[in-house]
Amino acid sequence: MTEQQAPWLLPYVDYYQGTMRVLTLNLTTGNTMVASKYRPIVSIDGRQYVVVWGGVSFEIPAERNVHVSVHLHGDMVGQTASILLPPGGNPIAFKYETHYTSGTGSLAPIAPPG
Repeated sequence: MTEQQAPWLLPYVDYYQGTMRVLTLNLTTGNTMVASKYRPIVSIDGRQYVVVWGGVSFEIPAERNVHVSVHLHGDMVGQTASILLPPGGNPIAFKYETHYTSGTGSLAPIAPPG
């Protein structure tokens, strides 16, 4: 880990020697029972990470597309949201929300401050 990396930043684990950028996800649910019973699962290019609700950051390739998905795993896989991020050099942030009335989840960009 370099001095530039924060300890909360999850590294990209597949082989890649190009430039990296940071993806921050704010993982939310309006359902307190779901928040206490399930943990979100984030997939970056097919690698799954069981994480906690709230903010989490990942190191991702900047010079190619990156597939990001989030879902909950309980009695069945649900509340799934998925996006293919295009190449780019700037850090990016998305908010994941669960929508139990429709059975889906959503990923929406968060505008940078300022």
